[in-house]
Amino acid sequence: MRKPKQTLMRFLFVLLGICVLWCLSLPYFILSKVNPEGMSVTSDHRLMKKSQVWVETSEAQDVVKIFARFVDELLSVVESSKNFSSPPRLKDYKEELHVLQVKMEAEKAKGQQREELISELRSDKVQLRRQLTQMEELLKLQMEKRQDQKREVKQGTGTFLKERSLEAIYRKSNQEELEDKNCPLLPTDGFPECKGKLKWMKDMWKSDPCYSSYGVNGSLCSFIIYLSEVESWCPVLSGRERPPAAGETPGAGRAVLRHSLEGLYQTLGDKSQFTWIQQRIKSMEGIWVEAGRSLSAKHNLTESKAQQILVHPGLVTQEANLKIVENAFSGGPLGELVQWSDLIATVYTLGHDLHLSASKQDLKTFFDPLISNCPSRQPKVEPDLIYTDIIGFRQIQSVLKSFWTKYKCVIRVLDSFGTEPDFNHELWAKNHNLRSPFGGLNLSPLQFYTMFPHTPDNTFLGFVVQHQLSSEEHEQLRSTTRQNQALVYGKRASFWRGKDAYLDVIHKYMDVHGTVDDGTFLPSYVKNHGIVKGTEVQTLLRQSKVFVGLSFPYEGPAPLEALANGCIFLNPRLNPPQSSLNSEFFKGKPNTREVTSQHPYAEAIGEPYVWVVDMSNQTDVHRALTAILNHSIDPYLPYEFTCEGMLQRVNVLIEKQDFCSDAKSWPPLSALQVLKANAGVSCKQACQGEGLICEPMFFPHLNDAKNLASYSVDCQTSESSNAHIVLPAYDSSRKRCLLQSDPLLFSCVRSDPSFIRICPCRDYIKDQIALCKTCI
Repeated sequence: MRKPKQTLMRFLFVLLGICVLWCLSLPYFILSKVNPEGMSVTSDHRLMKKSQVWVETSEAQDVVKIFARFVDELLSVVESSKNFSSPPRLKDYKEELHVLQVKMEAEKAKGQQREELISELRSDKVQLRRQLTQMEELLKLQMEKRQDQKREVKQGTGTFLKERSLEAIYRKSNQEELEDKNCPLLPTDGFPECKGKLKWMKDMWKSDPCYSSYGVNGSLCSFIIYLSEVESWCPVLSGRERPPAAGETPGAGRAVLRHSLEGLYQTLGDKSQFTWIQQRIKSMEGIWVEAGRSLSAKHNLTESKAQQILVHPGLVTQEANLKIVENAFSGGPLGELVQWSDLIATVYTLGHDLHLSASKQDLKTFFDPLISNCPSRQPKVEPDLIYTDIIGFRQIQSVLKSFWTKYKCVIRVLDSFGTEPDFNHELWAKNHNLRSPFGGLNLSPLQFYTMFPHTPDNTFLGFVVQHQLSSEEHEQLRSTTRQNQALVYGKRASFWRGKDAYLDVIHKYMDVHGTVDDGTFLPSYVKNHGIVKGTEVQTLLRQSKVFVGLSFPYEGPAPLEALANGCIFLNPRLNPPQSSLNSEFFKGKPNTREVTSQHPYAEAIGEPYVWVVDMSNQTDVHRALTAILNHSIDPYLPYEFTCEGMLQRVNVLIEKQDFCSDAKSWPPLSALQVLKANAGVSCKQACQGEGLICEPMFFPHLNDAKNLASYSVDCQTSESSNAHIVLPAYDSSRKRCLLQSDPLLFSCVRSDPSFIRICPCRDYIKDQIALCKTCI
């Protein structure tokens, strides 16, 4: 028994020694508790007064208590047990001690950070004192100047000020550091701000690298040259001249309709990313010019002010790395490029000043003069409008950083499939699990410009269907006769996979032609023409009776081009409808819009131009083809997809759509028609049911109990909320109006079975849905 007892005693003494060492180590964890918010960089005394020394903390006391408790337990075991073979368990104490050790290490790190912060603040205090001293010197000089002026008046002479020079500025402020033998100091008559600007330049010339680009190097000479020649705060040095000022901002006058697009081609040719766009515009130049003349004859276009318009298609930039331009020449998707081409041609034809950007560097070049402290060597061009896409929008934010908000209200985002309000609202999307890589921009939903009029919450920009031909092309196609053939819509062989049974039915009625990049896996009866362009496409469409959809790609321009050439479109039904909720293609798109067929806009045109079929139902396909063979159609194209229609629409949008001022109201309030939707019905559906369209610009007007009363909406009580996206709404049982407190949550497309929506509707021009009848 002695041996175990001796072992235990040794063990006890070792632990007691550890306890002593722990207690002795506590002073090494002494930390300064300083309140950074209470610091003053102007008083060391106040700083030290708020400092406290940490000696006894809860952590230190806990350490002592743990060891005391452990020693008590150990002694108790020694006194009560006759068997010393098993000492007390240390595991629990080790864990507690480890946690406390981590806490004390964290406290020590915080203490070091506080010391560093104190050191930095002391340094800042020294710098501030130095600056205050310099300011005091400057004030003394200003007082001396006033005394000199008084003395001059008393003496009745006009020579005293001329004798004073810029040397007085630095008489008590480091003059020797700035003196330059090559820059004789001049009188400052007529330049009252010169002294203050020189003083500022001495301290701040390194604050922006643009000063160095003008040759400012810290010397008095470089300051004077800059402030006299680049800016006009000081007199020009003897023997030097002020360079001519940068030219006036172009486009100060009226927008003049252009009768040639020749001036546009050099601008496009300077950037390889616009090669395909330039080719399309050139092929349609005559059509654009004629459309401009026609529109001008119908409407007065001479009153529009020439706008400065920046166009930045992010998808063609090198930074985006999408290779869309290269693929466009080999059968790649063309929808976005078609829209950009037609927007550029429209803006230029209407006579506005166009600025093209195809990279982040182009953005920097354009915006640097606007956000720099230095004047630009080039004229400053403030953009009145910025057309971009979601990729380009992110690039603009990256380049401008916080400055981008200055231009937020003039941005228009081309967005093929649309962005709905709840996806656009960053916080709402986050809270309702609607996050999308393309959403959360927090713009007005009407700042998103779509290819088709999907949703009234966005603005319909559209594009032009290339169907009009030059006189030579028209003569070439005049002899073309309609044949019993079908042209299949699908440039990629992958679009044809799994469609053999569908195509076999079509082949029983007519010959089948294709324009496919790879015909290896096509049915043997298909005559493949390969990738064709321009007049060849027009020829094939005018030869064919049916343009056959394969269910993909969605919502492209080709079906409308077929209709414009007198070719019926066979439009596959999508069952179930495709959306971001069930389709890989639409996944991530910032909307829940359901696409019911390959081309919903064409579907709305209806028979006999468009026939919707179930590809998997051979009986349905037979029915449609039998009917088609008994019909023939004249070429048809809605006005909104012609050159003239796009010129009209964009001209009105540029001139009247305004998100920068609450004072301007467009469309005119006279176009408003108010409807109460049934519970569970959206405003889009309610307005469509009456042959109208929902107009989001009227929501703010309706979002007011007094205004609602004038439309026979009896609001006995009202309250505002941002908890719902279907407001304003009406509770008929309680005669209560629920108003929307967040204007970004106004929505035409959402519904709720618990709410009766109050809907702002308007009329529209036939085949020009973006404009009301009194909008032009």
